[in-house]
Amino acid sequence: MKASIDDVAKRAGVSTATVSRAFSRPDMVSEKTRTRVMEAAEQLDFSVSRTAGILKSGRSYRVALLVGSGKIEWFTARIIEGLNEILREAGYDLVIYPIGDTDARKSFFSDLPVRGNVDAVVVSSFAISHPEIERLTTTRVPLIGLNITSDDFDASVRIDDRAGIKLIVRHLAALGHRNILYMYEQFTSTLGFSSFNRIYGFTDAVNEIEGLRGRTVAVSPGDSIVNVAMSELFASDDPPTAICFHQDSQAIPLLFKLRRYGVSVPDDVSITGYDNSTFAEDAGLTTVRQKPYDMAVEAARKTLALIEGRPIKVDHEIFPVQLIVRDSTSGPRPAGLSKIGVCD
Repeated sequence: MKASIDDVAKRAGVSTATVSRAFSRPDMVSEKTRTRVMEAAEQLDFSVSRTAGILKSGRSYRVALLVGSGKIEWFTARIIEGLNEILREAGYDLVIYPIGDTDARKSFFSDLPVRGNVDAVVVSSFAISHPEIERLTTTRVPLIGLNITSDDFDASVRIDDRAGIKLIVRHLAALGHRNILYMYEQFTSTLGFSSFNRIYGFTDAVNEIEGLRGRTVAVSPGDSIVNVAMSELFASDDPPTAICFHQDSQAIPLLFKLRRYGVSVPDDVSITGYDNSTFAEDAGLTTVRQKPYDMAVEAARKTLALIEGRPIKVDHEIFPVQLIVRDSTSGPRPAGLSKIGVCD
């Protein structure tokens, strides 16, 4: 495996930004530091052709990824894998900036650490505002959106979240469900995701189907979405016959908990997720398939084309979604779900 810019930085005891500047902007680095970086690069057999490319082009050979979360979950992990698959082959390093809370967001867009340090910025799955995009444009590098519904980017790749959740609602309605609940963990007011469109899509789908009732429940940070779902099922005078979850990772724990208490899914209640993530198939979860890895691969290709000044066939691309029907959905029980005592 060839050495990366991170390997050189670690060997030289400096940051990756310093390594980048040592090659592309040597006047900004002290002679002592630059010598240390060059020695580390030589010891690690850091690609001569890549070094020459940096020196010749003035590029940093780094791409920034902004993610709207402080933790790496399934979707973001697959995004990182897909981006790296293409970028590493082209000699680029991916630098991840987690925007985990309001303070981190304000700090990032105030300090703009990517300026002069990257050749492109990819923004993944958070509701970036128009002023923030304008702020990023001051870096004068290509901006790429990943699962974001804004045309302010130079290029973007996303799925149709509204269409995806409508597939779920129509599936449940066709099975005979007339009382459906949509549950999600509440986003903070300043850190929303593009998948807010799932919530809007759910409401639209319910309104489009005569006789269908649907509610959305936002679970506050710190509360257990599984416990709230149990309360909706067993402490409500009008319990839903089906619950749609914003993500598979929220639906699967409820499946296991219901089974512990002898509740049959789907005979007593139908459960759906969204993502078709790693454990959805094993759990028998009906869900919507999206392909973050494939989207990221395409986003990386668009990123390289923009950096190199090559044309892109489709600037703003929408990937298809697919309903995956498994064992967690069926028609509702005619008598409804009996109330039972449930404890944690």
